[in-house]
Amino acid sequence: MGNEALALGVVENGCSVATAYPGTPSSEILSSITRFKKENDTKIHTEWSINEKAAFEVALSNSYMGGRSTVSMKQVGLNVALDPLMSASYTGVIGGFIVVSADDPGPHSSQTEQDSRFVAMLAKIPVLDPASPRDAYEMVEIAFELSEKYSIPVMLRPTTRVCHARQNITPGKISTGKKKTKFTKDANRWAATPKFRYILHKELNKKLHAVSTAPAVQPVLYKSPKKRPELCILSSGVAYSHVLDILNDLNIHEHVALYKIPMPYPLPNTFLSAITKKYKKILVVEETYPVIELQIPDRRSVDGKLNGKVPQEGELSPDTLYPIIAKFLAVSARKLPGAKAGGQRPSLCPGCSHRASYFAIRKAFPNAIYTGDIGCYTLGINLGAVDTCLCMGASVNQAAGFYQSFKVNGSEGNTVIATIGDSTFLHSGIPALINAVYNDARFILVILDNSTTAMTGNQPTAATGILPDGSSGKSVHLEKIIEGCGIKYLKTVDPYDIPALITTLKEADIVTRGNDGGISVVIARHPCLMNMKSKGKKKVIVTQDCTGCRYCITNFECPALEETDKRVEINQLLCSKCGVCIHVCPLKAIKIEGT
Repeated sequence: MGNEALALGVVENGCSVATAYPGTPSSEILSSITRFKKENDTKIHTEWSINEKAAFEVALSNSYMGGRSTVSMKQVGLNVALDPLMSASYTGVIGGFIVVSADDPGPHSSQTEQDSRFVAMLAKIPVLDPASPRDAYEMVEIAFELSEKYSIPVMLRPTTRVCHARQNITPGKISTGKKKTKFTKDANRWAATPKFRYILHKELNKKLHAVSTAPAVQPVLYKSPKKRPELCILSSGVAYSHVLDILNDLNIHEHVALYKIPMPYPLPNTFLSAITKKYKKILVVEETYPVIELQIPDRRSVDGKLNGKVPQEGELSPDTLYPIIAKFLAVSARKLPGAKAGGQRPSLCPGCSHRASYFAIRKAFPNAIYTGDIGCYTLGINLGAVDTCLCMGASVNQAAGFYQSFKVNGSEGNTVIATIGDSTFLHSGIPALINAVYNDARFILVILDNSTTAMTGNQPTAATGILPDGSSGKSVHLEKIIEGCGIKYLKTVDPYDIPALITTLKEADIVTRGNDGGISVVIARHPCLMNMKSKGKKKVIVTQDCTGCRYCITNFECPALEETDKRVEINQLLCSKCGVCIHVCPLKAIKIEGT
């Protein structure tokens, strides 16, 4: 897999510190590095950091000392690491430092389909754009060498179709010559004041110009046509692979020059000037923003995103690109079958404790405002218990904002309930909670604690104390952290006990609205079923009392509850035997067998 290929390149090229925060499509990179280091008995520090900013700064420090480092995250995670990234481009590095930002055009599992290459332009660092898993593997070595030669962080930007595609790759040799690390004090560089930052910025601009001329990352002409064509296509990343397939299908390589752009930024000015003079018409095909296109000085002969010839949003899939390329080349093209519409919407797993939590929240406060967050529990929207979803940690801040809005208008307002996962709370919920306490906000915060980072592949959290290789680290205690934030009302409940959770939520609301009220925190704690060794033991059945009212299906949405002609049945193959649904049916027609 592309992420495995990238990880293999990291291990083979002597990386000594690899950090990450999990996020699809990047999650398998660190776990694969951990696997390869164990298989090859290689000493590498691997770390699931608390968030992307922490991951970036830990890895960067090793590069300051001359060691090779890698930090990996998804594109929205790069936003969290943007502060140190912007500064690190000025200070530069000693050992090779690769920032892997996995983009998600589409998007398939993200809030945005932002283009990390634009962030690389903003930070003024080189960015490599692999077109395949093998590209990703080979570009790791190039990235480390560029980083060390020019003392600059280098971004590697795979996309979902590269991260999760598969390709045969022959492993190389593992680097055994580890560099001895040493920190050389240089306050004018590592702790530069604004005056020296100006000097570092000038040096950075010189580095960028030099990087743009590096032989290993120059644009490559796929095949020299026999006749000199008037048309040219520039492409990078997985879009290049699609373009190549389409040209092979149309069998018209002789009529167009196809250039692969391994490093979309910075592009050499000599190349950009030459192609505008050499070709009558140029088509730029890239995901997702016009990074290559914007660097072309004379765009009068250029088709792309800026003139609407290429879509400015969404994946550039083969069925999207086929008619664009055919039109550009003025050839007829067969019509590709479109994707089938519809399908089943995603739902929480059978037995997921989050479903029980959301059902209890809706039952206790049907008219509340529900601020949601990022995680598999965002699917609480299906249960009508998520009204907002902005970014990691925003549920806490937005709950505070809703309360302050009610307060400034002299209204007691609706009950406000924020939900956030345990991993997300540790990632960015803690500062938000401190801010809310400090500014005397009042709402209920429900921490959905399933003791894992479930949505991205069940990576361990700091609260579990488990390290990437499975060994034990030091766990942090959620309750102590919450109390340290100034919370007075704090209770932990197993969400499988829906009546107890409803009672606790109502009690929390009374405390919150009291004279000395504030923020009440309820931890709904039950382990993720994906991490449990066995299912529950409560075999659930539907009795003849079922009238087929569909209340359980509409309001609980467990995949194991299936509607038949006149009633609901339990799909025993899907059922986790958690027994939670016995609290759901208003007619008490769902029971544990034998009771």
